[in-house]
Order: sequence, then C-alpha cells, then structure tokens
Amino acid sequence: MHYEITQASAADAQAIAGMAVALTGEISRRMGVQHFDLDLDGTAALCARTLAEGSYTALLATVDERPVGFVGLSQGCALYAGGAIGTMQEFYVAPDFRSGGIGAALIEAVKAQARARGWRRIEVCTPPLPEFDASLRFYIREGFEISGGRKLKAIA
Repeated sequence: MHYEITQASAADAQAIAGMAVALTGEISRRMGVQHFDLDLDGTAALCARTLAEGSYTALLATVDERPVGFVGLSQGCALYAGGAIGTMQEFYVAPDFRSGGIGAALIEAVKAQARARGWRRIEVCTPPLPEFDASLRFYIREGFEISGGRKLKAIA
C-alpha cells in the first residue's frame, strides 16, 4: 500500500473534520457515553480557520489521494518541559487502514515537525483505558512514555 503524509491546508478541512467526527464517534460508542458533540460543517469551518491562522496544524495521510488518517497538533509552552511543546490533539487512522504503517508514518512526521519547531517534547492523551489499550500500546511502541494521570476538562 502506498500512502503519503502531507501538511494539511484549509482546503483539507472537510476531510479532516469528517475524520474527527469519526474519531469522536468511535470513542463515544466504545465508552457508551456521548463525550463529544461535533457537527461536521461547524468542525470543518473551525478546522479551516485555525489551519489558515496557524494556531492548529494537521498532517494528513492519504492513500491514492483518499484521506485515511490525520494528526492534529498545537504548540504550547510548559516550564516542566523546558519550553515549547507540541500536543497531538487528535490522532486518527481509518479502521480499514490500521496496522499498515500509516500511524507510524504520522508519528514520524510529527517528530520531524517537533525538531523543525524546536519543541522540547510531544504530548498526547490516549482515549479512555482499558477500552483503548491498543492505542496506548501503539504510542509506547512509537517511543512515547507514560508521564501523567488522566485528562481532565472544565468549561470556561
């Protein structure tokens, strides 16, 4: 299988939004709880705007020009990490394309972005465990280490 990893532009927003909706739907189905409420058109508009303004970066995986995966990135700063860090906000590979090297290629592309941007580290939060143990094993296989507890949220 031949795949390509490229940096997404605002023109890719609809495809990325579709995969984000699929990702959040998969998490909600496995958990039996609706944690997310993404609307495709609103998510595509947000994706296009944040990609265009540079506050969000997405790397897109395609097979025969068909979008099959993506990783969404944002940059932050943390004293505990010694400066700039990257956070993988979303990571998705379509089920039919998993275990074919696309996920690993996306991680390598993220690491290249990290080096180019001077990020001191890359962080990711896995979906809930044990339902997503396979995701945790994937990240560990790709060089990530467990470094904290659970992800929490509050509405501002």
